[in-house]
Amino acid sequence: MYLVKTPFLLKTLYPKLLWDAGGNNKSIFVTFDDGPIPIVTPFVLNILKQYNAKATFFCIGDNVRKHPDVFEQVKNAGHAIGNHTFNHLNGWHSEDKTYLDNFLQADELIGSKLFRPPYGRIKRSQVKLIAAAKPGIQIVMWNVLSADFDAAISPEKCLDNVIKNVKGGEIVLFHDSLKAQERMEYALPRALEYWSKAGFEFRAIGT
Repeated sequence: MYLVKTPFLLKTLYPKLLWDAGGNNKSIFVTFDDGPIPIVTPFVLNILKQYNAKATFFCIGDNVRKHPDVFEQVKNAGHAIGNHTFNHLNGWHSEDKTYLDNFLQADELIGSKLFRPPYGRIKRSQVKLIAAAKPGIQIVMWNVLSADFDAAISPEKCLDNVIKNVKGGEIVLFHDSLKAQERMEYALPRALEYWSKAGFEFRAIGT
């Protein structure tokens, strides 16, 4: 079960988390989870370059360890990077110390002030622990979900999810993962084309 558009009530329950990036209403903040992955992440980088788009990549520490060259490609292209834990842990199903240790293990490789909890699931106690361990950390969520990870939906539906729900200032979530590849590769370039023609700019979080 997931919601394509994040409800206002959920944002109020976790007000210290970043749900949308504001700015002017002609900015869109495109983000990617679960990379870096060979072939998939370079595809994303190529598409972003075509549209002069900057994005934010929330990276799994173990993938950074396995694919340091792809990670360097993301950084060298001028995109923002964030921590996504070392092993893609679900905070709701993890002990607090285990979760913090996994975050810190990824931080050793990623070293970012941005963090996104996998699945968007994190306990308040874990928020406090991470904030104490990494002062200045910004925990980033999203308010429009492409649902490209969902094999039960079509690539066309994935595109429809983002086109219908983005008005400006949103944080939009795609995935540079093998699981999402087919739907993301269809939806991302078409969404960027649509938004570009509508006069939007694409910014990394924190810029």
